[in-house]
Amino acid sequence: MRNDHTRRRRARARTRTHAHAHATMRASAAAFTPSFAPPPPPSTPPPTPTTDGARAYPSDNVVSIDVECVATGVTHNDREVAQIAIVNAVDEKVLLNVFVRPRSSVVSYMTPLTGITRETLEAEAVSFDDALAMVRRALPTDAVVVGQGVLKDVQEWLKLERGVDYGDLIDLTGIWRVWNERYKSWSVFSQDHLVRCLLDDTEVNAAHDAAGDCVKSVRLYRLFLKLKDDAAGLASAHAKLLATPPEPSFSKRFPSFEGVCQGNRKTCACGAPFFS
Repeated sequence: MRNDHTRRRRARARTRTHAHAHATMRASAAAFTPSFAPPPPPSTPPPTPTTDGARAYPSDNVVSIDVECVATGVTHNDREVAQIAIVNAVDEKVLLNVFVRPRSSVVSYMTPLTGITRETLEAEAVSFDDALAMVRRALPTDAVVVGQGVLKDVQEWLKLERGVDYGDLIDLTGIWRVWNERYKSWSVFSQDHLVRCLLDDTEVNAAHDAAGDCVKSVRLYRLFLKLKDDAAGLASAHAKLLATPPEPSFSKRFPSFEGVCQGNRKTCACGAPFFS
């Protein structure tokens, strides 16, 4: 009997110990916030990006640069420069529009996207080194360069140096981004979406063209300069950008074109890394 009593007492003690341990673990889990957890969304939108830098730039020293590429392989990273354009922001004068001969064999010209054909490159293209020399002759070394995703065009594709080949950069993706209260994050827009929503006098073509894209960029930049101190006008433009459904991009409509991956993150099947 004594042994039975002792065993029952020890069993009750173990039950109390386990219950206490589980309660402690639940309390700890409720209070624990892992260091890698994302921060909570802000209760109010963050401040609008500063425009002081853009306000200081003289309009007669602003140009746009755009680069078009063809595919030299089947992954979304297999690209080489095939067209370069520079346009003055004041009068939209084309300072340079040159086609470039890729060093590697072309797998796809992606003509519906780039507007570039084999015939054009065979008839008009120059070497990349010659094209780059032409860029440096046409580009003022203190010029402010505007464009859509212009950092990639200027530094990755053309290997130009800030303070040596040009003065500064303004990315339209940044100055036209809009705080989206629904998702508690910034919304950024393609050049085509910006043009459709904000530039009534500018046509959006299915195929791109470096010189034409430069013209779109300088018009979007001039509109930003016009509206940046007009709170109501800028708010109206932002509201239109958010309210207008974007048309599907080329990469969404054609995840693969002529066997070449177009780099849509959701449908990419080539396995190549994404760098931005």
